[in-house]
Amino acid sequence: QVQLVESGGGLVQAGGSLRLSCAASGRTFSYWAMGWFRQARGKMREFVSSINWSGGTTLYAESVKGRFTISRDNAKNTVTVYLQMSSLKPEDTAIYYCAAEDEISASRDPNKYDYWGQGTQVTVSS
Repeated sequence: QVQLVESGGGLVQAGGSLRLSCAASGRTFSYWAMGWFRQARGKMREFVSSINWSGGTTLYAESVKGRFTISRDNAKNTVTVYLQMSSLKPEDTAIYYCAAEDEISASRDPNKYDYWGQGTQVTVSS
């Protein structure tokens, strides 16, 4: 059974940091691209960051570039993807979703992702 389980969300003050984790299991995700997306209340889901299978290529939304860092650990049975978020702003408040794409290259397009987690809430207070 495929599972993507996010953790690490919470409430933080503006300027603070959080690290999100996503544990992907149930398939061999080592050769899959992984991504983070977010959805704020009343808004559409948007791309945040993605990483190719090896971790050698990363993509970021302009709004988070320089503040967020994506990385991954390709263990044998569970791939873990991290999103280190720094200098957080109130506009970063959203539910953050992890997703897996059956491609080796990273993508910004949510329609290309095959599996999604349940999401983790990030709230940044001003």
